[in-house]
Amino acid sequence: GNADGKIPAWDGGLKQANGGWKQGYTNPFANEKPLFTITAKNYQQYEKNMAPGQIEMLKKYPDTFSIPVYKSHRTANYPQAVYDQVKANAKTAKLVEGGNGVEDFVQITPFPLPKTGVELVWNHSLRYRGEGAEREVSLVTPQASGNYTAVTLSEEFMFIGDPVENSLFYFLQSVTAPARLSGTVLLVQETMNQVKEPRRAWIYNAGQRRVRRAPQVAYDGPGTAADGQRTSDGLDVFNGSPDRYEWKLVGKKEMYIPYNAYKLLDTNLSVGDIAKAGHMNPDHTRYEMHRVWQVEGTLKDGQRHIYAKRVMYFDEDTYQIAHVDHYDGRDNLWRVAEGHTVQFQDVQIPWYAAETLYDLVNGRYLVSGLINDTRGYNWDYKAQRSSFTPAALNRAGGR
Repeated sequence: GNADGKIPAWDGGLKQANGGWKQGYTNPFANEKPLFTITAKNYQQYEKNMAPGQIEMLKKYPDTFSIPVYKSHRTANYPQAVYDQVKANAKTAKLVEGGNGVEDFVQITPFPLPKTGVELVWNHSLRYRGEGAEREVSLVTPQASGNYTAVTLSEEFMFIGDPVENSLFYFLQSVTAPARLSGTVLLVQETMNQVKEPRRAWIYNAGQRRVRRAPQVAYDGPGTAADGQRTSDGLDVFNGSPDRYEWKLVGKKEMYIPYNAYKLLDTNLSVGDIAKAGHMNPDHTRYEMHRVWQVEGTLKDGQRHIYAKRVMYFDEDTYQIAHVDHYDGRDNLWRVAEGHTVQFQDVQIPWYAAETLYDLVNGRYLVSGLINDTRGYNWDYKAQRSSFTPAALNRAGGR
């Protein structure tokens, strides 16, 4: 825990499902009320435990955006085999090719005792999320007025994490609604060291009925169905090769971050209850004080990216990114990302209930990963490599 008792000691996290799996999870903290709420009027007294992006959001939306702070619960919990493997990785894992790859580890979290910024980026990319998952989620990109058309995404993941075959994960993403976008299918075979071998990506286009290579699905290429509001490397808050940035480990701090976001999984809510003009509805968000690692990524000389700097805050217990401030080439804070984390108790996986990316310039934002109006997660899914090939992409598109 911490000195003033606001952050408790970790006692093993949430270990088992509350009432089994249904679409949505029982909120183990449903009876709790916020300890206090940070607003545009009082944020100065909490500033030392906040990120600049949180403060800018309060200033931009003083009447509607707020940060409800609840009691902290360190719910992260993994299967014992994961702890054992991470412990073993700590002794052997090493960065290669200037931090662009990792070797001598098995599958997950190579650097549980991180000493550099890029090690934390790798910990996020290689964090445990089971062997694979299938999910149907909503993505919305509201106009500044609040109007939006919900996009439904069907996604399949296979997590590999094998440095020998230079393979990180396989990812298949189909747009199933609205009709004008449906039938587009994206396949990514993610390499671990992308300087050695770039990410392999293909897109099936329903209109053309053909599969094409998609090298643009990387770095700051446009993200799927995001209406220009997210880059390809913005899915999962950050994904892909770290090679375009110099990463500096700033240190640890105590910070109010989105956590235990069970309200966002509530199937009694619809996406419309959550996605409001300017930002998500703070009635359904939850922030807690946790320790984070702060890492600053600055664009290397001679490299291109719309974000010249990314300041990331990684949750200490999961290495999952909780918050990112994105700066433009003039060093202005431009976009603010949040990962609203939740512990999926029945499978012992901490992941996101929602990801948000707020644009401070145009007043728009993106929220993805919501399961209120969709099928949500299928953890019984058994990933097969044969499903993640261009030939399978043709079949998936033709369905």
